[in-house]
Amino acid sequence: MPAPLPTGPLVTRASLAWDLRALGVRTGETLLVHSSLSSLGWVNGGQIAVVQALLDALGETGTLVVPTESGDLSDPATWSDPPVPEEWCETVRATMPVYDPRTTPTRSVGVIPETVRSWPGALRSAHPLTSFAALGPRAAEIVQGHVAECRLGERSPLGRLEERGARVLMLGTGYGTCTCFHLAEYRVPHRTEDAGRPGPAGWEHVTEVAVSADRFDELGAAFERDVAVVLGRVGAAQARLFPLGDAVSYAEKWLPAHRPCH
Repeated sequence: MPAPLPTGPLVTRASLAWDLRALGVRTGETLLVHSSLSSLGWVNGGQIAVVQALLDALGETGTLVVPTESGDLSDPATWSDPPVPEEWCETVRATMPVYDPRTTPTRSVGVIPETVRSWPGALRSAHPLTSFAALGPRAAEIVQGHVAECRLGERSPLGRLEERGARVLMLGTGYGTCTCFHLAEYRVPHRTEDAGRPGPAGWEHVTEVAVSADRFDELGAAFERDVAVVLGRVGAAQARLFPLGDAVSYAEKWLPAHRPCH
């Protein structure tokens, strides 16, 4: 039997750019985007068209930022998706490739961030686990200075985005992916952990804030209830648009009350 026809909707670069502008994306702004390609419908041109549409909506003076995490460059003893046999761990640590912002692929953040990472002119921050990539005139100032002992805190691109009044755009993703909530974790009582990863001189042990997206969906629902969040559709996807600083400030109050020292 022939394969069934796609149900759509049919989405193009132009229609996505129109939807983004209708939602409220502004020319010249700095935008942190979390995305799901499959949520948008049948996109003619796939992830390339989505990135082009985002750049069209932002214009030449806007800056696009995405998370480009590479969580596989971490201690294999902590892996669960999927795990590896315990007897492999020593060899995996010893042979794990060192992070290279130019070539290390993303993991578990979707094909749109991976496309931005490899886009001509894209810049990427230096953290081996929780990097961000950026395109646009503010890219360098956002990704620079991402220190090894600060995954998602003040000295990460999240801190720079907050300082510059960036907004967050969520395309078909839930608040469980809302990276900026992690910035609040650094400002409330928290635990620390050994964040081991490969380095130029061998395996590194770095003490870091223990971050977790546990209950972020609940946090996001409360934030959306209490703070003005722009809701709409981009293609077939549910889209949300809001100031990053508002989300961080709300999380700073919510987390100690609902998830103390997770």
